[in-house]
Amino acid sequence: MQKLADKKKKENIGEYIIYMYQMEDLLRSYQFNMEEVKQYVISHYPVDEAEKAAIYQWFEALAKTMQQENLQEQGHLSATQDIVDQLAAIHWQLLKEDKEYFALYHQAKPHIINSILAAEGRDMGHEIQLCLNGIYGLLLCRLTGKKLDKEQEDAAQAFGGVLSYLNLVYLQREQQEP
Repeated sequence: MQKLADKKKKENIGEYIIYMYQMEDLLRSYQFNMEEVKQYVISHYPVDEAEKAAIYQWFEALAKTMQQENLQEQGHLSATQDIVDQLAAIHWQLLKEDKEYFALYHQAKPHIINSILAAEGRDMGHEIQLCLNGIYGLLLCRLTGKKLDKEQEDAAQAFGGVLSYLNLVYLQREQQEP
């Protein structure tokens, strides 16, 4: 799992964040019972026993970190959220200096506002967090077989456009750092 997470982190930071959110929710769904994770999740991976042991260790470390950060019920790992905040910083910078990004953001803005209104006063984080939440919600709907209406599909597409652009800029900057 760590190999897959590392690959996603190098290739598409948005996918990496969503993947980590999924893994957090997976551990929560098993109430951090590592024996159940081993039995019902890891045992079904088509890999050898050594790889399954490595996957188990990765999940175990993830579970420990989540518990240390008091994320048993909700929230996200601080390391993952640091990346989300980095994307938000890039977002604010690009809004000031990149017309192409500004146009993409402009398409997403009505959907971001709708997300804020739907939250009914709950703090949902900054705009990039809202875009990620929208994409993650779309994924969860698809996993559960729920049909999305046109507005939800349009929002997901707009959020995806913003996140894709941010991914490109983020990866370019990561490659430039020593």
